[in-house]
Amino acid sequence: MQRTKLLIVDDLRENLLALTRIIEQDDREIYQASSGEAALALLLEHDFALAILDVMMPDMNGFELAELMRGTEKTRHIPIVFVSAGGKELNYAFKGYETGAVDFLHKPLDIAAVKSKVNVFVSLYQQRIKVKQQVEALEQSQRELHATQLELERALKMRDDFMSLVAHELRTPLNTLHLETQVRRVRLQREDIAAFNKESLNSMVERDSRQIQSMIRLINDMVDVSRATTGTLSIRPGSVNLAQLVTRIVGDFSQQAHLAGCCFRLDPVPEVIGEWDEFRVEQVLVNLITNALRYGGGKPVKISFSLTDDYVEIHVQDQGAGIPESEQQRIFEKFERLGNNQVKEGLGMGLYIARQLAEAHGGKLTVRNTPGSGACFTLCLPFTHKQD
Repeated sequence: MQRTKLLIVDDLRENLLALTRIIEQDDREIYQASSGEAALALLLEHDFALAILDVMMPDMNGFELAELMRGTEKTRHIPIVFVSAGGKELNYAFKGYETGAVDFLHKPLDIAAVKSKVNVFVSLYQQRIKVKQQVEALEQSQRELHATQLELERALKMRDDFMSLVAHELRTPLNTLHLETQVRRVRLQREDIAAFNKESLNSMVERDSRQIQSMIRLINDMVDVSRATTGTLSIRPGSVNLAQLVTRIVGDFSQQAHLAGCCFRLDPVPEVIGEWDEFRVEQVLVNLITNALRYGGGKPVKISFSLTDDYVEIHVQDQGAGIPESEQQRIFEKFERLGNNQVKEGLGMGLYIARQLAEAHGGKLTVRNTPGSGACFTLCLPFTHKQD
């Protein structure tokens, strides 16, 4: 428990000691000053519940000290009790009250009266501190409540935006499938069997498969976000050959890169075998490469590697406009996308899921800007075995 501070000011040491013995208690801390200047130094340094001032002191008497205290913001609210050996006929009490005193004690002191009066002021001070703490706690609670309200409003807006995005993303493949179905129905009604030759059927199946896969990826992302939020994101580690995995992924994206008007610059892939979840690592890399193609402005996408005894890093570098530093952490949050003039696609779940997957492996996913060279995402994965 914080001890209550009291100040006694008297030019005679025996008076200081005597008054200290009268008012001291375990929950109090008594400070002594033998002059007005020493008292002012203590008053500016500490918060006192009460100041007991001797009236008659050399250099600066008690009344002058009280006037200085009342003229200073830090000390003007400290209760002042004057002590004087002078007779009541000197009218010191009246002058004391004029300078802001709350009480006046005459020597010889009535010990019981002194204790009682000091106890009152200490109790008032402690109550005032307690009320102040309660007010501060209430204000803090109000701030936290306001912050919670803002967060709730943000969450509700995020939910509404998310549902709108989901509807949009699902509508596109569904509309395509619906139109394809309508066209086929019309041809069947016209008995246009020639439209369903082997080549046409293969083309139909491929188009349908692309739209279905698009919806499956969307649903899988939504499930992964839910699992990541609840801490149930599944990781099934197994032996993974990094060279084979990365080479295959880049090959799978070759047609998409061609359509985007760019190419891959793939550094030699180190022959590394690690204990990872191959499906999940592929999921992260697919996301990074997709973003690089989407935001890279048709320029080459570079994939390089760093290797130590403990981990491997895979760097995916595009040559687009980059990501503002103010947004480099935000883009890893749920349903967040770039807020600049770049094209906005998807639900803003990919990077959130990717970072969760990296951390689930004991690794991390980071991003940095290279001036004039776009954004570079780095997937860091620890491994248990490196092939010689």
